[in-house]
Amino acid sequence: MDEETLRQVEQIIGYQFSDRELLATALRHSSSVENRLLSNERLEFLGDAVLDLIICRVLFERFSDYLEGDLTKIKSMLVSRETCSRLCRDIGLHKFLKVGKGMVSSRALSGSLAAGVFEAVIAAIYIDGGYDVVSSFVLRSFGSLIERADAEQSQGNFKSVLQQYAQEQFNTTPVYVLLDEKGPDHDKCFELEVIMEERHFPSAWGSNKKEAEQKAAFNALFELGLLTKTSLPEDEG
Repeated sequence: MDEETLRQVEQIIGYQFSDRELLATALRHSSSVENRLLSNERLEFLGDAVLDLIICRVLFERFSDYLEGDLTKIKSMLVSRETCSRLCRDIGLHKFLKVGKGMVSSRALSGSLAAGVFEAVIAAIYIDGGYDVVSSFVLRSFGSLIERADAEQSQGNFKSVLQQYAQEQFNTTPVYVLLDEKGPDHDKCFELEVIMEERHFPSAWGSNKKEAEQKAAFNALFELGLLTKTSLPEDEG
């Protein structure tokens, strides 16, 4: 990957690498290399754990009166693949992912692959710059989401927030549609999506329909911009 491309990515994420090969690796999908050890898969694995730690720590410190279950609900929403994918697309990072020829037009570039490269870059920053540096990047990215993870939302009221918005803005009610279910009767999981004004929002899985509905409502709020950043830092513009 050429130096100019790497400089563009550094400008987007607001961090300059000492070892740019780390960044190049983070942007390299397994479909673009013969040896998967040269891809971003290992960095994605580490980045997932680093992201979990940073988010868990900030929630632990900020919401001192929340029980474990409340903190877990918020964390699961924040670090989901859907959230990481959206944040990656917000800053255009997914456009720099190097993939094999057969995947250039893949929808996954804006979905799961976007989430993966976002996590890989988190790991690369962590290795190159340390915990404080990567924590700053994560908190810039997730800042507004954390700010809006208030008591009402942490208790799983995303459906009510979305319904209130839909009624106020469109004089309508969101519709929840079951798309799929998997597993034995005693341990099923469900996939649902929200449809509002003929618009289909990203689906979500849950261990029961109520949980899936709440996560789907969260995704809809996210896509509507009600749970995302209003602006990016100046060095990411």
